[in-house]
Amino acid sequence: MDNLNRLQLAHLVAREHGRYDDEHPASRALHADAEHLFARVPMTWMNMWPGGFPLGFSGAHGAIVTDLDGHELIDFALGDTGAMAGHSPAPLVAAMHRRVAQDGGVTTMLPNEDGEWVAAELTRRFGLPQWSFTLSATDANRWLLRLVRLVTQRPKILVFSYSYHGSVDESFVIVDEQGRAASRPGNVAPAFDPTLTTRVVEFNDLAALERELRHGDVAAVLTEPALTNIGIVLPEPGFLEGVRRLCDATDTLLVLDETHTFSAGPGGATRRFALAPDAITIGKSLGGGVPCGAYGLSADLAARVLRAVASGADLVDVGGVGGTLAGNALSLAAMRAVLGEVLTDDAFTTMEDLATTFTEGVRRTIDRHGLDWSISQLGARCEYRFARPAPINGGASFASADALLEEYLHLYCVNRGILLTPFHNMALMSPATTADHVARHEVIFDEAVTELVNAVRR
Repeated sequence: MDNLNRLQLAHLVAREHGRYDDEHPASRALHADAEHLFARVPMTWMNMWPGGFPLGFSGAHGAIVTDLDGHELIDFALGDTGAMAGHSPAPLVAAMHRRVAQDGGVTTMLPNEDGEWVAAELTRRFGLPQWSFTLSATDANRWLLRLVRLVTQRPKILVFSYSYHGSVDESFVIVDEQGRAASRPGNVAPAFDPTLTTRVVEFNDLAALERELRHGDVAAVLTEPALTNIGIVLPEPGFLEGVRRLCDATDTLLVLDETHTFSAGPGGATRRFALAPDAITIGKSLGGGVPCGAYGLSADLAARVLRAVASGADLVDVGGVGGTLAGNALSLAAMRAVLGEVLTDDAFTTMEDLATTFTEGVRRTIDRHGLDWSISQLGARCEYRFARPAPINGGASFASADALLEEYLHLYCVNRGILLTPFHNMALMSPATTADHVARHEVIFDEAVTELVNAVRR
């Protein structure tokens, strides 16, 4: 909206702030009274919600969250994918009860039958034959970077600008306005300059990727099949195939981070786009909110790692690949329940259909008002951006952000019973999401945009 009246927009935001403050006194008090919590929240990320304080919640079931003041909200954030299965689905609740109260044993450092079942199911979905477990996708990425360096004896990795790989230090590298590699703005006290270990190019730029891989020092390209944490940036036709081709030509490994792109279908973007990675990392959604993650290896990469182990690499004790609670019985039981009974192949069909309806509703409002906005969809996930056409790389998507406009839309939705992911405009469908939930968002989004256009256009 080039003709956006910022003063009028600020008035709308102030009005929504006032309503939020008035209608959520218990949440406000929870935040104000949290004297012993650093930043007044259990984890500092929680302060990214709009409104000056996050909502405190009393319960969450299916696609509904109930806050401390008794408001029920349709949840399209779903724990930023961690609750993609919906909140407390019955199979997960039953599995947790069996594991803790009936069978007993949350963590023992001993295997049980669930581990092989989950690994076999991940092989069915993603195609890679060997799997190991972590407590998060961040862990999976961090550990896997050790393995790819081990087998290639190369020092660097390559990521795409503004890609998402959890809190892995080496991934916080972007292409700056001068086209140079730079530590991402806001990066908190990195132990080293990440540009020393990481090459970076823009997503969808095969020429730049080829140039950087020619140096011959990159162990692996670590990428999401589509960017997801800077707005959804979809791969252009032939891009992912080109990445694989360039990796093969330079003896570089290809690691796909499916943490968010699992929304693309039962086997994530790997299966949807018929990709052939050397390794996959994934977390968050596998356990329905119970902390877990996993990484998968191709047969060739697994064999190369084992040869390195035979030559003296220690993956058991001092190698930095593992954790006492990784692969614990509770996490494995959660993954088996979620993959086996909740995020099934059939469930993804319904979830994607709802996301398509969501996308079409948003697009109708955008088109009716002639806005230079767009919406992108990846399976069960969709997101609108303040740019048209949709950005094709992370830098362009970053440039399209508008913090005040996002704050207005998020607060408007929260005040009327809709939760979106707080730091961008993402909506995710769960097996518990309904057509009525999507229809409600369409009404609220249309009202928000109509009021915005009427108020701020000169």
